[in-house]
Amino acid sequence: MSLLIKNGRIITATDDYVGDVFIEDESIVAVGKNLPQRATTIIDATGLLVMPGGIDPHVHLDMPFMGTFSSDTHETGTRAALFGGTTTVIDFVLQKQGHSLHEALAEWNGRARGTAVGDYSFHMAVTDYNDETKKEIRQMVEEEGITSFKTFMAYKGALMIDDRQMTALMQEVKKCGGLVTVHATNGDMIDYLIAKHRAEGKLSPLYHYLSQPEVTEAEASARFADIANYTGCPGYIVHLTCEGALNAVRNATRRNQTVFVETCIQYLLLDAELYEKDFEGAKWVMSPPLRKGKDRETLWAGINQGLVRVVATDHCPFLWKQKLMGEKDFSKIPNGHPAIENRMELLFSEGVQKGRIGLNKYVEVASTNAAKIFGLWPRKGTLAPGSDADLVLFDPNEKHTLSAKTHHMNVDYSAYEGWDLTGKVKTVILRGRVAIDHNQCLVEKGYGQFIKRNKV
Repeated sequence: MSLLIKNGRIITATDDYVGDVFIEDESIVAVGKNLPQRATTIIDATGLLVMPGGIDPHVHLDMPFMGTFSSDTHETGTRAALFGGTTTVIDFVLQKQGHSLHEALAEWNGRARGTAVGDYSFHMAVTDYNDETKKEIRQMVEEEGITSFKTFMAYKGALMIDDRQMTALMQEVKKCGGLVTVHATNGDMIDYLIAKHRAEGKLSPLYHYLSQPEVTEAEASARFADIANYTGCPGYIVHLTCEGALNAVRNATRRNQTVFVETCIQYLLLDAELYEKDFEGAKWVMSPPLRKGKDRETLWAGINQGLVRVVATDHCPFLWKQKLMGEKDFSKIPNGHPAIENRMELLFSEGVQKGRIGLNKYVEVASTNAAKIFGLWPRKGTLAPGSDADLVLFDPNEKHTLSAKTHHMNVDYSAYEGWDLTGKVKTVILRGRVAIDHNQCLVEKGYGQFIKRNKV
């Protein structure tokens, strides 16, 4: 089976020209101008951008949290991702304290295998680092193709590891050719502030935000960078939100250290004032919380400076009835918001169309950098001979409005209800098959593959 995409404006992290892409089976065979190949199917992409499929390296599908589960499964979540132009996601496997990494992986495999519609991989969240866990790190990297290990500096008693464990984990991961990622917030300080606000009867969603001031993130980001620098382990900060935290990374570059930084689409666009909307603010309760205008400006600048390498989502949706678990106490609101379907279009409309970033930078932060950092390159994240045929055909001029009434995520509200956007995903190709076209999904449950990743 062959497919020829003709006359599209081909955009990669480095290229911008009108040309063709020729695909056979699951792979790209040729990219160039006026390709001579004949194909079973021809798509005329005149007037459309032709870009690599998006990669979202931070999603939580069917994740257990606070006695419930995030509402998107690997089926519904990866399907929604495809509708939004994201062809590959990286989900998080969460080790339970007292249990092994392999037990956790078996649990997540049981939910994802045979159900995912789009391609996926896993990070391994290490919540109980000990001598037995240490033995599993190399097996994860070399046998399972899981090369990134998530750590939490918050959520004591459930997910958090201390600095002693962090140092030991980094030393082992470095030996094995992996990467350590981090939720960088000061858990002890946050726990103190949560308890203080609850004791004072301050229980609305606003106090979720006030319990996680900028200093909690800035301090933890600097501490993580210092430990990574000492161990020599590659480090990646997930969902960085604020000026203070990015300045900690900026300071690390003065000693020639590289700390990879991810932000999420919500931190580029949304404001902490949303928490003042009484309980409706629960829609945006996530950790870290939304910040202020100065932080958004810093993050956009950080993208153009090359400090912020990736724009992800931290997609972790909960139905409104699940959010109501915290109606009388902000600390009981499940953390997370839906965005897996909206990321690519929001970033284009608010970034490219408004002149904040260029087209090549857009592809870089939405796809290519994640592929390179997490060992997917060059299979994913580019349009080149031999790469997986994951492509997005995108109309840069089509106007549309985001709404829970029309999205495909399994959640009954939108964090961006009524947002008017310019730029829309029209056709998505996943490993050579047309997956999305005319707002219809054309690939079945189980088409998504687990993608083993290379060492860092």
